[in-house]
Amino acid sequence: MGVRLSTGLRNGILATGSFKSIFNNGVIRVFAGSQPTSADDTEGSSPLLEITVSSGVFTPGSTDNALQFGDAAAGSMPKLSSQVWSGLGLLSGTAGWFRLYANDRTTGPSATAPRLDGVCGTGSGQLKLASTAIVAGQTTTVDSFDVVTPAS
Repeated sequence: MGVRLSTGLRNGILATGSFKSIFNNGVIRVFAGSQPTSADDTEGSSPLLEITVSSGVFTPGSTDNALQFGDAAAGSMPKLSSQVWSGLGLLSGTAGWFRLYANDRTTGPSATAPRLDGVCGTGSGQLKLASTAIVAGQTTTVDSFDVVTPAS
């Protein structure tokens, strides 16, 4: 498992904008099990957790409680340090992978929606959580989230 970019994200970066402009005001959902083969594929299950600012309610199309990114440096862009990224568990289970959505939070199969899939972990993975054991009704906090573009 690793980082997977949707067709919509790749086309968006090439044609209209930056990763930051596409995903600022977005949201992350965390799922159990293995990530899909492609970020264009359906999620396949209900999310264990939805990550927003301070576990606030996210409404697609609104900027309330939406995630923001910091400034890029040395090929890496972190979450905005002034924001606490967390979520209230929707279901209990073990976090396996995540999907970062743009502000419209398009779910299901799509070759046009910008999305990024990756691995959850506590010491490794792109989305580092306080714990991968998600419990319904309990808060899970993101320790770090950095988008890295390799030099080659």
